[in-house]
Amino acid sequence: MKIRVLGSAAGGGFPQWNCNCRNCAGVRHGTLRTQPRTQSSIAVSGHEPGRWALVNASPDLLAQLRAAPALAPGPGRRESPLQGIVLVDAQLDHTAGLLLLRESARPLELWCTDPVAADLTEGHPILRLLPHYCGLERHRIEPDGRAFTVAGAAGVSWRAFAVPGRPPPFSPRRREPAPGDNLALELIDGTSGRRLFYAPGLGAIDARVWEHLQRADCVLLDGTFWSEEEMIAQGVSGKRAAELGHLPQSGPGGMLEWLRRLPETTRRILIHVNNTNPILDEDSAERAELTRLGVEVANDGLEIEL
Repeated sequence: MKIRVLGSAAGGGFPQWNCNCRNCAGVRHGTLRTQPRTQSSIAVSGHEPGRWALVNASPDLLAQLRAAPALAPGPGRRESPLQGIVLVDAQLDHTAGLLLLRESARPLELWCTDPVAADLTEGHPILRLLPHYCGLERHRIEPDGRAFTVAGAAGVSWRAFAVPGRPPPFSPRRREPAPGDNLALELIDGTSGRRLFYAPGLGAIDARVWEHLQRADCVLLDGTFWSEEEMIAQGVSGKRAAELGHLPQSGPGGMLEWLRRLPETTRRILIHVNNTNPILDEDSAERAELTRLGVEVANDGLEIEL
C-alpha cells in the first residue's frame, strides 16, 4: 500500500491568500524556513500499479495532480489513474475539488456517509450538479468500523469510524451533528497486514480511537493547531480549537500527550496544519519539540509505503 500526501495544509492553504500572520508573511518575504502547502488530501494505491483512490478532493486538486507524476492521465486519451474518491466530511476544503473532476469520461465513484451525502445534496448541492456532467455512482460508508473496499486501492481493506466533528457552515444540520459528519479511516494492506490510521479532523481521542491508534504502523493525524487559543492570540479569529472541532497539539490532554504514548515503532505524522501553527516554522521551538518526540509534519508530496 502506497500513500501520497497531495496536500498537507488546513483550509485556505499555506500561505492563505488573505492572511498576513507571521507564518504567511514569512513565506511571502522569504524570512521563514518552511514550505508552502496546499489544502489537505491524500491518494492511496494498492496492489494494482497505476491505479489510485483519492481521499478528499481539495480546491487545490488540479495543482496537486500536476505535481504527482503517478497521477498523470493515461494510458487512454481521457483516462485517469484515479478510480475512486473517499470523503471524510463535507467541508469545502475536502469537497470543492469534486467540481474540478466534472470532465471525467466515466461516472465518478464516490464513497461517503449519509450525513455527508445529505449536506452535499441540500446545503452545497455538488451531488446534484455532477450527474449533469460526468455522472456519479455513490457508495455508502457506514461509520461503524465495518470493512469496505474502494476502487483504485486493490488489496486494501478500509474501515471508517465516526469521530467528533461538526457539519459544515452550509449544512442545514449545523447545530445538530450526527455520527458520520466526520470520519477517521483505518486502511489495512491485505498482504502485509500493515495499517494506516488517518484522521485529518479530530476533536478528541476516545477509547475506541486510542485502540486503533495503538495498532497502527503509521498515524496521519489532525495537526491543525498548536494551542487551544492560537487564532485568538494571533488576532485572526475569536474561535478556539475545540469550537472548530480540532484537538491542539499542546496542553493537558493535547495530541502530543497521546502520540508520546504510542509504541516507538509507530510512525507519527501531523497533517491538515493551519497557517497560524508555529510548527510550520522549521526553526521554531514548537517544531524542535516535535522532532524531539519523533513526530513529523507532513508536506505536499510526502510518500508513505506500508
